[in-house]
Amino acid sequence: MNMYDLIVKKKRGGELTDEEIRWMIREYTDGNIPDYQMSAMMMAICFVGMTDMETKDLTLAMAHSGDMLDLSEIHGIKVDKHSTGGVGDKTSLVLAPLAASVGVPVAKMSGRGLGHTGGTIDKLESFTGFHTDLTPEQFVRNVNTIHIAIAGQTANLAPADKKLYALRDVTGTVDQMSLIASSIMSKKLASGADGIVLDVKTGDGAFMKSLPDARALATEMVSIGKLAGKDVSAVISDMDQPLGNAVGNALEVREAIDTLRGHGPEDLEELVLTLGSLMTVKAGKAENTEQARTMLKENLENGEAFLVFREFIRAQGGDPDEAEHPELLPAAAYQKEILSDRTGYVSDIHTEEIGKICMFLGGGRETKESEIDLAVGLVLRRKKGAYVQKGEPLAVIHANSMEKLEEAEERHLKAYEFTSEKPVLEPLIREIIG
Repeated sequence: MNMYDLIVKKKRGGELTDEEIRWMIREYTDGNIPDYQMSAMMMAICFVGMTDMETKDLTLAMAHSGDMLDLSEIHGIKVDKHSTGGVGDKTSLVLAPLAASVGVPVAKMSGRGLGHTGGTIDKLESFTGFHTDLTPEQFVRNVNTIHIAIAGQTANLAPADKKLYALRDVTGTVDQMSLIASSIMSKKLASGADGIVLDVKTGDGAFMKSLPDARALATEMVSIGKLAGKDVSAVISDMDQPLGNAVGNALEVREAIDTLRGHGPEDLEELVLTLGSLMTVKAGKAENTEQARTMLKENLENGEAFLVFREFIRAQGGDPDEAEHPELLPAAAYQKEILSDRTGYVSDIHTEEIGKICMFLGGGRETKESEIDLAVGLVLRRKKGAYVQKGEPLAVIHANSMEKLEEAEERHLKAYEFTSEKPVLEPLIREIIG
């Protein structure tokens, strides 16, 4: 078997076998296939595509290129959740303890953010002492006792994907649906869950800007999961405006705490209940999503979900008093209300720009080495469909630099569009697949 023949086969529209794909991924990961040949293969795939079976085989080959987490010592059916990412997406901070509160074993591997805002781990590190470097024994014990643990992804989790993505990033071969789907799903399959719920974002602040593209990606990932023997569903959710009101690490943690106490933003609560209902059914804790939703809603209102969150923070070294008193979390030196310079209905919010403003303030990473400022960000006061008079607040900016605050204010005003008539809003939950 040699790479030249495989490139020519794929270029001519041929279907690669499981054995050929496994050989190619193994040899590339080991450094025996040069980048220029793998680049040619990626470009051939971009032009002619991959079958469902090829995509599944590629995903499994990348998943098996490193560690495959063994969660067999954890009791029950393990269900994981993955989001394709968005602005203000603090869903896991609420969803994980909420699902755990009804008995769903949440054994989650999470990463740090790169780009608009921090990742789940960055946000959780707003708590003094919180850490995710758990031993395998601690990880299993926490899930078996309080039903929740979140650990950082190991360096050897799907290493083929990490190497391949770096190559695709510099060769113009990122935006191919099978390659995107296999990249995401290889890490999920390596993480050892029995079931997976995917939150696929669509809109201005999402990777997939259009609904057809988001639907295609969701369908592809559900298909991969099912072919690999996993119970997978995908929720397509709107990202044409930030999720909730807070954008920025500690600010999002505070909003998550509000939600766990039963008085968070409606859109965040709705998304959490939708995703959580699917997780609860997959874990066998409810017969259907209606029953699951009732259980989850009850635990938001009676405080059970918040109690699990406190225990989770304590179990991973954090200070649970900061959950009780979120004013103790990191806070920025400067806060300023951004007042509208126009009157009318908010018809559009340039969501990606809101995320970039947060990154400009220090709330995201431009490179993997960038340090995140946990305190900075924005809290929106008006979202799409709201009527605003000139001089009324659109948002509050939290900054640690007056110079950056002033530039952020100017950029934020330009990120809002207004109209004289109330716009028709798209639903938060666009579709559920699988």
